[in-house]
Amino acid sequence: MSELDRRRFLLSSAVTAPVLGVGGASSAAAERRRAPDGRVRTGADVLAAEGWRRLRGTPVGVIANPTSALSEPQAGLPHIVDDMHSAAGVTTAAVFGPEHGFRGTAQAGGSEGDHTDPRTGIPVYDTYGADVGVLAGMLRDSGVRHLVFDIADVGARFYTYIWTMYTAMRAAVRTEVPFTVLDRPNPLGGSAFGPVLDPGFASGVGELPVAQQHGMTVGELARMFDAEFLPRDENARLPRLEVVRARGWSRELGFAGTGLPWIAPSPNMPTPDTAAVYPGTGMFEGTVLSEGRGTTRPFETIGAPGIDWRWAEQLNSAGLAGVFFNETYFVPTFSKHEGSTCGGVRLHRTGSDDFDAIRTAVAMIVHAKRLYPDVFGWRADNWIDRLTGSDRLRKMVDRGADTAEVVGAWRAELDEFRRAREPYLLYR
Repeated sequence: MSELDRRRFLLSSAVTAPVLGVGGASSAAAERRRAPDGRVRTGADVLAAEGWRRLRGTPVGVIANPTSALSEPQAGLPHIVDDMHSAAGVTTAAVFGPEHGFRGTAQAGGSEGDHTDPRTGIPVYDTYGADVGVLAGMLRDSGVRHLVFDIADVGARFYTYIWTMYTAMRAAVRTEVPFTVLDRPNPLGGSAFGPVLDPGFASGVGELPVAQQHGMTVGELARMFDAEFLPRDENARLPRLEVVRARGWSRELGFAGTGLPWIAPSPNMPTPDTAAVYPGTGMFEGTVLSEGRGTTRPFETIGAPGIDWRWAEQLNSAGLAGVFFNETYFVPTFSKHEGSTCGGVRLHRTGSDDFDAIRTAVAMIVHAKRLYPDVFGWRADNWIDRLTGSDRLRKMVDRGADTAEVVGAWRAELDEFRRAREPYLLYR
């Protein structure tokens, strides 16, 4: 038995039965749980264990980034494209890179451009910012007849990879190409929180009416997109959609319980702790405050010149569940306030089951505006409206609404989203 075959045999023998159904738990409670055998198998692991046989016989395109790796630490977490390239009978005709690029060399808002991958010789197409027509042209030009998506999401609507997936799904409809999603766990667990996007505020950081923290895997989202939105946007569904399910994962399971290694899905998402707060503190991208880019703890460190100890003091007195704040000072090495000393707070989660990243960030915004009216401000382009999916949060904060009022304003639409997503959920 060759080394490659031995790896696949061992991987296959460890795979457990899939778990189906619905449910949910907070991310903090989920972090304390573990997969039944101590380890989750991703959809990529499942297909690799089969020798990629489902992809044989037709030119395959892969939408991938550095997270598209097999869960094999002893082998250095091999990338699926590298593994597929060496697999018998599999023709990888093209790779499609999202924001940050296929190999992950670009910062936020950047990509790697079209090029030939030096390791495999496979042509790489840059999909970041590409519309449906352009991406459909890439599929035709590359000769791809089966499209595979395998990118780890972090569970926030304004993280761009799920919209790369939706654009690719639309392009696959136009070119009549089957679509396969290699599913991965949602690192935040399976519960949904926050406002639902108003279609009038659709953009590259949110195209469809899903909750800000959607609590779904990319495979579940693909099922929902195919059934609910492709018929509207493309007048047809995919010719075939297959979701290769993650095995051993359940909705109550946070990332720490999966046994999987964390591979940063983007340069400013270095740890699972970052992902846990990101659906909330990512909103600070829509303000003039630094969201911690250019520090060692992005999205956990928030501030600006002119902010002092009072912000942490007020937030710690606000009764927010599952979090406390310490006064901090930092100098960003790039992005907002580069080279300037900022005062602010560092978030610390306590492990409480009740932590809500979005409610926490709303409270941070409300208190910052009240304490520092000459410092706090929205980005001039009202980017906050794109991030939150409407102009409601901005207008409510501006007129002096408190945290409970802002959060209560989206309760009905969130309940409706939770009901709407239920038919498409794959895990308990």
